[in-house]
Amino acid sequence: MSPETVILVALALPLLGAVGMVLAGKSPNLREGVTLVTALGLFACVMQLLGPVLAGVRPAVNLLEPLPGLPIAFRVEPLGMLFALIASGLWIVNSIYSIGYMRGNDEQHQTRFYVCFALAIAAALAIAFAANLLTLFLFYEVLTLITYPLVTHAGTDKARSGGRTYLVILMGTSVLFLLPAIIYVWHVTGTTNFRAGGILPVGMDKGAVAILLALFMFGIGKAALMPFHRWLPAAMVAPTPVSALLHAVAVVKAGVFSVVKIVVYVFGLDILAGVTDWLIAIAGFTIVAASVVALHADNLKRRLAYSTVSQLSYIVLAAAILAPLSVIGAVLHIAAHAFGKITLFFAAGSIYTASHKTEVSQLDGIGRRMPWTMAAFGIGALSMIGLPPAAGFVSKWYLVSGAMAQAQWFTLAVVLLSTLLNAGYFLPVVYRAFFRPLSAEAQAHPHGEAPLPIVIALCITAAGTLALFFFPDVPLALAQQLVAVP
Repeated sequence: MSPETVILVALALPLLGAVGMVLAGKSPNLREGVTLVTALGLFACVMQLLGPVLAGVRPAVNLLEPLPGLPIAFRVEPLGMLFALIASGLWIVNSIYSIGYMRGNDEQHQTRFYVCFALAIAAALAIAFAANLLTLFLFYEVLTLITYPLVTHAGTDKARSGGRTYLVILMGTSVLFLLPAIIYVWHVTGTTNFRAGGILPVGMDKGAVAILLALFMFGIGKAALMPFHRWLPAAMVAPTPVSALLHAVAVVKAGVFSVVKIVVYVFGLDILAGVTDWLIAIAGFTIVAASVVALHADNLKRRLAYSTVSQLSYIVLAAAILAPLSVIGAVLHIAAHAFGKITLFFAAGSIYTASHKTEVSQLDGIGRRMPWTMAAFGIGALSMIGLPPAAGFVSKWYLVSGAMAQAQWFTLAVVLLSTLLNAGYFLPVVYRAFFRPLSAEAQAHPHGEAPLPIVIALCITAAGTLALFFFPDVPLALAQQLVAVP
């Protein structure tokens, strides 16, 4: 198949898979088989695009043109290639995990869950391959709408309340801020197409650039910059596989992907010189403030949710520094965070499935009963802290290198402080699990590891977190192409 055909097949496969899941809904084994086959097929499709993109090819497809000069179109460039690899690859692992989790917890509406998950992956792929702002905006909104039933999956009042917060903040920010920013870009430039180096006119007024940047950054609510971050902890009412989708596979990655893509392909690094100081300050504040909240959170998923808020702003901060090395760090952190954070959420779901424990204070000694789960948690924690031999160390290295190249001492202070805070809220969990004795209550209710599919999945993502430290070649090559660093 030509690369252009592969793009269309990749976009269509999750949709076809969703139909198959509906048809196989009464047979769980068949439904889950369709899920796994579809996920494997999608990853194989996306992998066919990697070689051409690394070789400098940029395959493109125009799907339709609803308005003159405003096509819905797709084009694969290095950043989108990386996002597509992450989304399609982790869908396979999340599907394995979901089988164990959904069955182990006897969850209701499992067919709806698998169908919405497939549709969310389709939207994420469309965002990854979007050739212009219109296409990006359209599927950004689709992703919000299709994940709403996943957030409210439990059907409780708490789930519906969390879902409303999720929908109002994400839809509100995109309609109030992102859409006007896109319309203004089209008005000024006559196009919404992404272009290396940016599409805004040289010499554009710095005040207008700053306002436009603010509209984009706050309009991309999925990046969870404060104060538009509350949707993310509110969405933790969802089942753990959905939390993994929100935090690692699709939703927040669509947010920070959009931030980096707009900085590089709409503004360009040069036009933003001297304009991003306020963004660096807000991203730095978000990193530290969210880390402080995480430090005091006893609920494990809440701690992980605020960790995600903090980690996403590392990516925003790295992009705002405007140094090629820091932009590379932003791109690498998209991959590092995906693998590290999905491992942490998988571990949290494993703990819940096996022991029904949800609080950090309940985890004393649990590592002796769930050694695979807690070892994987430890690897994910190392990556979030930014310590070797985990992937987060590599992305932080590039972020720090870029900050030093630009003499961004505020950024260095934020990274140092947040690293200490990350250690402060992750390492005690590992310590409790392995070095404290089991409580009397835990001794009275013995349990082992979660079901095998859960353990297999979290071991795969933990191994991926280590592999990205030792073998970062593919994401690094794509990141270097993005900023044209040899």
